[in-house]
Amino acid sequence: MEGNSKFYEGCGQEGPIRCIFLCEFHPTAGPRITCQVPENYISKEIFDTVSHYIIPKVQLQRCTLTVTLLGSKILGFPVRIDNKKYARNAYYFNLCFVCDAWARTVHLEPLVKKLTEYLLSMELETEWLSKQSLSGDAKELNGLMRQVMQDINSRRMCTLTVGTTTTHLTVVRVNTDPAPVKDHQVPVFLYSRQSFVADQWDLTTNQILPHIDGFNHVAKIASLTDVEISLVRACVQNLVYYGVVTLVPIFQYCAVYSATPKLRQLTRCPGLQRQCVEFCARSPRHLPKVSDLFRMYAGMTYGSTIRDLCRRMKPQDLAINERKLVLFGVLEGLIRRVYKFPVTVHNETSSVRSCHSACIRTYNGLICMDELCCQNGMSVSLLEEQMEKDSDVVFIVK
Repeated sequence: MEGNSKFYEGCGQEGPIRCIFLCEFHPTAGPRITCQVPENYISKEIFDTVSHYIIPKVQLQRCTLTVTLLGSKILGFPVRIDNKKYARNAYYFNLCFVCDAWARTVHLEPLVKKLTEYLLSMELETEWLSKQSLSGDAKELNGLMRQVMQDINSRRMCTLTVGTTTTHLTVVRVNTDPAPVKDHQVPVFLYSRQSFVADQWDLTTNQILPHIDGFNHVAKIASLTDVEISLVRACVQNLVYYGVVTLVPIFQYCAVYSATPKLRQLTRCPGLQRQCVEFCARSPRHLPKVSDLFRMYAGMTYGSTIRDLCRRMKPQDLAINERKLVLFGVLEGLIRRVYKFPVTVHNETSSVRSCHSACIRTYNGLICMDELCCQNGMSVSLLEEQMEKDSDVVFIVK
């Protein structure tokens, strides 16, 4: 749990499935755990404390239930089958997912329900669950739960086949549509790229995935893949919607960043420190010091570019990769990009001059320099040089 100490209940972050267990109401022993992966993750003492919530009264059957206690959140969908072939004329079971108490689990609720209904259908057809319980040999169930936990945690999808019955489980988010993707924005994976399989995405998305490295912007990805840029935008927007990637600014040495109040967490959270050190290292064999990483982040302020910071602190001598340092800082909210927006201030002089020079452009203060550079295929230094020739252009920095 040390690596997750930066999270807290209600933070809105998703976490991995820590355990899956099946519990049932035994006719003589009462509520009990039949099988769990990994073994003994939920102790008998903890289960006994909440068993009356996990195997609930009739009124709560077939309802999604969430119980939080002792650092864990248990999510289940209890079911009762009425049939005279069972002891006491009924069979109660509940398949439960266990996550960290701070984790957001609403996206797992459809999976728990669908997986429960899959087990219910097999129980109705062949008594697949109850036979394993009676025999005391739950190898098949154990394998099924292990596959679900591994696949959902790594790929966010899983295909299960028992006999001739198959079901597909996929973590689907219900989000509002993300903002339109712009050509100068950089997509960054939120999950390991190796966890995605080709048949999960369309052909165009599969074509651009290898070029998403946290540094290539949308326009560059379109150029590298020879794909129409509007299609690349649509694919990236779809990946943002499903939580596969997020968007960050282009890395430039002339860019300015500012530290945020969240930077203080780097001094308090060992898990964040470890992630930062490993991510920002120039080499896995030579890890930077947390103090040096903190000093570089703290040195990011208005008026100081990344180039200025590198000249002053020499990150290569501190075993720090400055590109990854900036990327990690943006992803974790430790720093934020400070943008420049050009504005044309109109006056009589500029109006007269604009009649004689068609090359002078009017800026409205709504488009940042990154976007303008991308639109014009120019470097920041060249564009700024052109703007300096027009005394009516001023900059808003925010």
